[in-house]
Amino acid sequence: MKNLKIFGILLLISIFFQSCQRDAESPLDANQALEIFDLSYGDDPRQKMDVFLPAGRSQTSTRVLVWVHGGSWMDGDKSEFVSFKPWFENAQENYAYVSLNYRLFDLGTGSNRFPSQEEDMIAAMDLIQSKLSDWNVSEELVMAGASAGGHLTLLHSYKNNSDGLVKTAVALFPPTDLIGMLTVNNLAPFLFQALIGNPEQDKQKFLDSSPLTFVESGSVPTAFFHGTADTVVPVQQSYDLETALEKEGVPFLSRYYAGQGHGFTEQTYRDLIFEVEDFIQENRP
Repeated sequence: MKNLKIFGILLLISIFFQSCQRDAESPLDANQALEIFDLSYGDDPRQKMDVFLPAGRSQTSTRVLVWVHGGSWMDGDKSEFVSFKPWFENAQENYAYVSLNYRLFDLGTGSNRFPSQEEDMIAAMDLIQSKLSDWNVSEELVMAGASAGGHLTLLHSYKNNSDGLVKTAVALFPPTDLIGMLTVNNLAPFLFQALIGNPEQDKQKFLDSSPLTFVESGSVPTAFFHGTADTVVPVQQSYDLETALEKEGVPFLSRYYAGQGHGFTEQTYRDLIFEVEDFIQENRP
């Protein structure tokens, strides 16, 4: 009897692990919407992403939009995307969405200085690329972000997109020239010296961290938006980006909102997402 009980226990354990293995190996049901929270792309607690997969998705028709939050490279969280995800869904049909966290610079300890955030974009996009088949979505990616997230979006799309995974870049009030950002206010030199280095001794680091440096004729189509009254990231940063893109013949969409600052009205956000979708459709590969 004792041996029979042991056999029964072992049989149950075997069935349990076989069931778990089948679940792990089973493809995701593309007919069902799925949300995956805190998917890791590295060992740091901040290296996580949230994934939102629509029902009825396919590898031929479901594009992916990757969102990068702002916060001066020191603050912010991927959860911000949840509040305006409905605005995207209202303007875009059959999209999957990914919202990224990344390592934040700690002004007190000096940890996670740049280019930690740039490196995280590379690691996150590598993981996303490896998951596209499992998620049953296409290889047509849009990368988007606001403020520091817009900077990271443009930097990755222009500098680290050699595989061509990102097809369109979208940036809201983005820093594009970090040397130019040094004169924004009295605190800017202190912040950027802590984040990157001494601008005189480490000028190349600033250039290597600036999206403008990497604009070329083959850069991805880019949509960007800025308020003329922005005192955090001056609108000149977007004017300079427009000049560079125009010079290189890169397709772009630029919009400047009179009187709006570092952040827009809800209606402006809703309207610009429709413009973004039209721009994406017009410039599909």
